[in-house]
Amino acid sequence: MFADRLDYDLLRYFAKHQNLRENKLPSTEELGQELGVSVGKLREQLEVARALGLVEVRPKIGIRLLNYSFAPAVRTSLMYALASRSAEFEQFSALRNHLEAAFWHEAVARLTPDDHAHLRALIERARAKLNGRPIQIPHAEHRDLHLTIFKRLENPFVLGLLEAYWDAYEAIGLSRYSDYGYLQEVWDYHARIVEAIVAGDVELGHRLLVEHTNLLSHRWPPADGLLTPERMASIG
Repeated sequence: MFADRLDYDLLRYFAKHQNLRENKLPSTEELGQELGVSVGKLREQLEVARALGLVEVRPKIGIRLLNYSFAPAVRTSLMYALASRSAEFEQFSALRNHLEAAFWHEAVARLTPDDHAHLRALIERARAKLNGRPIQIPHAEHRDLHLTIFKRLENPFVLGLLEAYWDAYEAIGLSRYSDYGYLQEVWDYHARIVEAIVAGDVELGHRLLVEHTNLLSHRWPPADGLLTPERMASIG
């Protein structure tokens, strides 16, 4: 289906021109002539490429190639699966858990002292939110903490899957509703995980990570794994 919608000639053109100045491509008219396709067909192809995160098309700026990310393609498919009830969030969550556990040692070994400091700062910010008046859900810190741990992996497919997980997490409402006791337990785990990373105790950090990711299965609704029209409308 992908090959039918996005021509291989256009994909090869994108790949060949990744190092253009500012990744800027010719106009649709020029590009259509170079590829031997009509402007109308090319615009359809560019819309597919835009949805997949391959290009940016903006008025007065033109067409610009983006750095490759696996996340947009995964996100689109995942949101459809949740909205159509073809799959449940818990299934994708299980995949994410296995990914983090499998790539843990490689990811942690790549972290820098600045990354360690950032992780500790996220713990402090999250605790300030939880202990504040009014209490705030530290979701931004939750997402940032997990993605920071794995951000130095040189694997765009793993990173894309992890980013898509957090987009789905937000879309089904998990970032907006949480039991206070659950949040305290989660951030206690986060603090211990970060200290294990900083101390170089990779195995302890791995064990705590696995225990922590199992907590999600015990969450109170709306963690029903379903992307309703109302939740879909909140995406963006």
